[in-house]
Amino acid sequence: MTPEERLTALEQIEAIKALKHRYFRACDAKDPDTFRACFIAQGADVHYGPLGGFDDADQIAAVFTRIALHKVDGKPVILDMHHGMHPDITLTGPDTATGRWTLKFRQLNMIERTERLLTGEYDDDYVIEDGVWKMARSHFQQLWAIVRPLGDDTVVEV
Repeated sequence: MTPEERLTALEQIEAIKALKHRYFRACDAKDPDTFRACFIAQGADVHYGPLGGFDDADQIAAVFTRIALHKVDGKPVILDMHHGMHPDITLTGPDTATGRWTLKFRQLNMIERTERLLTGEYDDDYVIEDGVWKMARSHFQQLWAIVRPLGDDTVVEV
């Protein structure tokens, strides 16, 4: 591989990492438009365990919107924190790639008054669509989770 080819490969891998980080930030920012834009326009294969399996990103974007934007008394009731780490990106062609990520996730559910901590693994396929890397496939498998009550003395500031 020439130095130019290696540089191009590194730039592509960094663009894929930026895509996944943009996805995580969109989740935490409750930004359904950016969330949806991280996937291909049609036919994404998305399986997120208890959230379900979908054959188009519009479906998971609708679930995301319903959960993330749910408010009570004008305040969000689901507060998420996604930390994606340990990326393992492999370019499989000039416009295709695969990736694995470990997720550290924390969620406060203000209706149920619970905190959920979990970790799991994403297994993704990426393609270039309209000149930009997008997720064509994203499967998540939870490894473990802890759900515990928020005490009456717990103060959550939003």
